[in-house]
Amino acid sequence: MKLTQQGIQQKAVWTEKGFSLPSFDREAMIAETTKNPTWIHFGAGNIFRGFPAALQQTLLEQNKAKTGIIVGEGFDYQIIDKIYDKHDNLTLLVTLKSDGTIEKKVIASVAAAYKCDPQFKDEWAFFKKAFRNPSLQMVSFTITEKGYSLKAGNGEFYPAMASDLAAGPSSPSMFLSKLTALVYERYLAGKKGLTLVSMDNCSHNGEKLQSAVLTIAQAWEKGGLVEKGFVAYLEQSVSFPWSMIDKITPRPDANVEKMLQADGFEDTTLVVTDKNTYIAPFVNAEECEYLVIEDSFSNGRPALEETGVYFTDRDTVNKVEKMKVCTCLNPLHTALAIYGCLLGYTLIADEMKDPLLNKLVHTIGYVEGMPVVVDPKILDPKQFIKEVLEKRIPNPFMPDTPQRIATDTSQKLGIRFGETIKAYMANDKLDVADLKLIPLVFAGWIRYLMGLDDEGNAFTPSPDPRLEDAMAHVKGIAIGDKGPFSEQLKPLLGDISLFGVDLYAIGMASLVETYFTEMVASKGSIRKTLEKYIY
Repeated sequence: MKLTQQGIQQKAVWTEKGFSLPSFDREAMIAETTKNPTWIHFGAGNIFRGFPAALQQTLLEQNKAKTGIIVGEGFDYQIIDKIYDKHDNLTLLVTLKSDGTIEKKVIASVAAAYKCDPQFKDEWAFFKKAFRNPSLQMVSFTITEKGYSLKAGNGEFYPAMASDLAAGPSSPSMFLSKLTALVYERYLAGKKGLTLVSMDNCSHNGEKLQSAVLTIAQAWEKGGLVEKGFVAYLEQSVSFPWSMIDKITPRPDANVEKMLQADGFEDTTLVVTDKNTYIAPFVNAEECEYLVIEDSFSNGRPALEETGVYFTDRDTVNKVEKMKVCTCLNPLHTALAIYGCLLGYTLIADEMKDPLLNKLVHTIGYVEGMPVVVDPKILDPKQFIKEVLEKRIPNPFMPDTPQRIATDTSQKLGIRFGETIKAYMANDKLDVADLKLIPLVFAGWIRYLMGLDDEGNAFTPSPDPRLEDAMAHVKGIAIGDKGPFSEQLKPLLGDISLFGVDLYAIGMASLVETYFTEMVASKGSIRKTLEKYIY
């Protein structure tokens, strides 16, 4: 069985092995999408392939949509070359349920997928034409949290972004500049409304996207590089709804690969791109999924409520997102990611079998986080965290790794833990000094920056835009050193952009230093420190 349009025509072979195939007319869908595009998505990775693409397939199969999705990749072009092009834009979605059963479904809702950059002239012309089309309703994004950043840690625009701001929309190089240039095409073509929906797992994602696009457009308009009125168009005719997304799509797993090979599925080759994206023709994902979107659309939208998507007001989206990102899931994941790497784990599910780490995340969630959890009403925080801790994270069939989740940790700490700290500070009945395990996570991350596990074995820290700068602050510290480390750690612990607060100003820095000092005392001292403070 080969994952191509021709290959899936051998329907009996696929269905005999338990694979579900698309039941709609794909050729007609592609033709209609090309003529009247409604949905463009940027960010061609696993979360898109395993979630939004599957949602649109449901609408197509229920005859509640005629068009599919156009995919653009503006960062890692090898995803298009080695996955999408090779497999006719098809994906095999493997859903791993906590009871050990699996579902295998071919996702065929992508009508076209191209690299999005002016250097690829035909592809760029395709996107410009699609953005000019009045039928286009929505552009969505899964470009990761760091994808919305225009500036480096020092507050200065990235050099490439500074060049884009000075050059205008003719030949942008950074993705957000490309996006703004494409929206400008729509402005020039008649100022038709449009909705830009961030589906990335970060707080206030719509606000981050809006701020970035407006910053670029304002610079261009001020410099006379676009027509006066473009910024007003963005403010009046383009909406940037907030959203909350939740579905775990780990890197392609070797066990899933073997299972598929045993079924006769031939296209299981794992691709690791030059930009360190782990991707394969199949996506393995958990069964649980949530998508909540602010119902603010300027030119209509797909009927995704028919697929289980919640449409609501901004305040409710914000509350759901805060519930998940700041309390009920993401902080627990980050805590397990950091200590999983330090203690030699390669599966998140296995960490939950460790009584120490199990208690760590239960305490962070229920004891430290739940007193300030935001209740969105449409989802119950207690039920949500119960599902996370008892079903989702311990799922032995989910091949998620602490190494994957540890990616971009510097971008996550301030939201996933800093917001809880701020909520304690704002509540007269709560005391920041009562937080004992959140500082332990901070100390664990600083210990992680040494690139040595609890036994002193070197490991490669996961990709992170601030990794090199952060690691410089622990350079020279060795296992067995006694400290004090105050001067060396001061730039880290006082960095609001890392932790969301100045740890010195709130009186938490000394506790983090104490934990860190104990963790570097000797081999095995990380686990000893956890045992000392968790029990």
